[in-house]
Parts: sequence; structure tokens; C-alpha cells
Amino acid sequence: MKLGIFFLVLAYVLSQFYRAFLAVLSPVLGVEVGAQPQDLALSSGLWFLTFALMQIPVGAALDSIGPRRTAAWLLGLAGGGGALVFALAQQAWHIHAAMILIGIGCSPVLMAAYYIFGRVYPVRVFATLAGAIIGFGTLGNLAGAWPLAWAAETFGWRQSVLGLAVATVAVALALGVFVKDPPPVDQPAGGRGSLLDVLKLRALWLILPLMAVNYVPAAAIRGLWAGPFFRDVYQADALAIGSATLVMALAMVAGSFAYGAADRVFGTRKGVVLVGNLLSAACVLALWFLPTAGFWAVAALMAGIGFFGSSFPAMVAHGRSFFPPHLLGRGVTLMNLFGIGGVGVFQTLSGSLHRAVAPVPPEAPFQAIFLMFGLLLLAGAALYAFSQDRTD
Repeated sequence: MKLGIFFLVLAYVLSQFYRAFLAVLSPVLGVEVGAQPQDLALSSGLWFLTFALMQIPVGAALDSIGPRRTAAWLLGLAGGGGALVFALAQQAWHIHAAMILIGIGCSPVLMAAYYIFGRVYPVRVFATLAGAIIGFGTLGNLAGAWPLAWAAETFGWRQSVLGLAVATVAVALALGVFVKDPPPVDQPAGGRGSLLDVLKLRALWLILPLMAVNYVPAAAIRGLWAGPFFRDVYQADALAIGSATLVMALAMVAGSFAYGAADRVFGTRKGVVLVGNLLSAACVLALWFLPTAGFWAVAALMAGIGFFGSSFPAMVAHGRSFFPPHLLGRGVTLMNLFGIGGVGVFQTLSGSLHRAVAPVPPEAPFQAIFLMFGLLLLAGAALYAFSQDRTD
């Protein structure tokens, strides 16, 4: 089981890499493929939307055929195939198609691990384990920053992505060999249940709105907008962008570990998530208000967004505490659908917003995006404040 979890973490490293690497490659993709920032916003949004929509069949598959086959087949065929399409891309729409395939491939990885955690380990340690796998997996964010910039400069971006395609298939094969499915759970008289049964849990209704927006600023800025922002406002090159995004990625790693254990330290899962998201909103709104404060000052604000915007595992743990065993797969994937789907929707909208706002001064389109992200967090937090706390 431990070796299977190890390879699921490696698979999640790849998932984090793929959702974040466009920011560093944005300059070269603009030159060689003709993909402009709004094109890459669409590509990134398609990854998140596809990933989110896949949570419905993935949840059913986890509850029926188990995590081993679900994760191995999707990651190997769709993830590896999508990376190959990306490496061979000649036009912007090729990038769109590649990101859709990669989104399908990455969609079961984290939830397969969460499914195993939920079935094998006590509820009280779920948040710690959930935060730990995201913390370790976010190393993919690190690889998608300065190391990717270095590899692209040294070997070429196509060769680098082709190597990733090979690595993705290799990890998928390891999942098929080493991941062990938990023993089957006793089913209630009414059968396995459905997604509708999960949605009937009223405790989720005030959690899901913040779940849909809590990850939006960190994912969208780290995954895409940091690159065009530093290029247009500070005339930064790929290595400088890689350095700034590396700082943000490190903050996201630290934030994932911090959230994973904080509810046990403070005795309130809801309080930790609420305060953290309010602090994330403060950093986003400061970035909106002071976009020209200086390269490293802005990078520090983005690091704050990365740290405080890493409440995803704590929020999944909050929702998971209300799921009966036979609905665990569908429950955690519903949370993931909202968490990743929100990024997909608002990342796509951010591209349209960037296009609609005149780039005079050059920071203006990005300020509009940052303001939208900050207001979304405040709205989600306002509803979440009335949710039911639970730490058992």
C-alpha cells in the first residue's frame, strides 16, 4: 500500500506540474506556436474544466472498480498522450487539445489517494494526510517554475515536454502494478447511492461556494497570469519569471502542510479555512491595489496568495467528514469538481477580461483580474462563515 501511495504522489507531482507549466512557457509558446495570453488562459481553463467534469465518472469508477485501474489507465493513455500532443503542437488549438487530454489523464490521481485515505485511515487524520500529499505533490509546481525554464532553455521546450510524456506513461504503469484497492465496503439496502445523494447533504451547501473559489487565485496566477504579468509590467524574461513563480510554488507547498495540520492544532477546521481565505483575499486585493510596487514586493504578495490559498485539502476534509462510507468516492470527487471546476470557469473568464481591458497602463488588464479574484474569495468566505464546523 505504501509503495502505491508513493507512486500516487509522483502522479500528483505530474498533475501539479501540468496545471502550472504554461506560465513559464508562455513567452516561447507565443513566438513558436502563436499562442497569446488569452489563448493560454483558454488552454489552462480547458484543463481545469475537463479535470472537473471528469470527477463525475471518476467518482463512480472509484466506488465501483477501485482506484488502481481508474488512475493507471487514465493517466497513461490520456495524460501521456496529451503531453505528446503538446510536444508536437504547431498551432494554439493543438495546445487546447493537449491540455484537454492531460486534464482527463490527471483527473483521478489525487482522488484515488483521497479515496484510499478515507477508506483505510481514521477520519481525524484525513486532513493531515490530504495536506501532506498536496504538499509533496506541489513539488510539481516547483518543477514547473525555474527548473522547467532551465530545461526549456537548455534542451528545448519540445524535448522537455516529450520527456514528460515518457515519465507520465512510466508512472501510470507503476500505478497499475503497485496501487492496491481497499477491500469492498458493505453497501446499504438501497445500493451504492448516487451523486444526488451527496448533494442532499445540506451541510455541504455552504461549503461548496468557497470550495469553488478558494483555489482560483493561487492556481490561476501561478498557473498562467504570473508569466504575462511579469513580462508585460516588469519586462521580465523566462528565468526571472521562473524565479518568481518558484517562490510562489514554495509558498504553496508550505501552505498545504500548514493547512493539513492546523485544524488539529486549533481545534476548528472551519475557523482555519475561513481566516486563511480572508488573508488570501487580502493579498489578492493588495496585488490589485499595488501592482507596480516592485518585482519582489509583488512576488511576495503572490507568495502570500500561494500560502493562504492552499486551503483545498482542509476544505475537502471538511466536506469528507459528512460523507457515509458508500458515498466516499462520489463525495470527495464532488468536492474536487467544485474546487477545480471553479478554477476552470474563472480562468476562462479571466482571459476574456484580460482581452476586454485596454493595456494602458500595462498593469490594467491584470488589475481587473486580481480584483475579480479578490471579490470571489470574499463572497465565498461570507457564505462559508455560516457553515457547520466539524473536526471529528
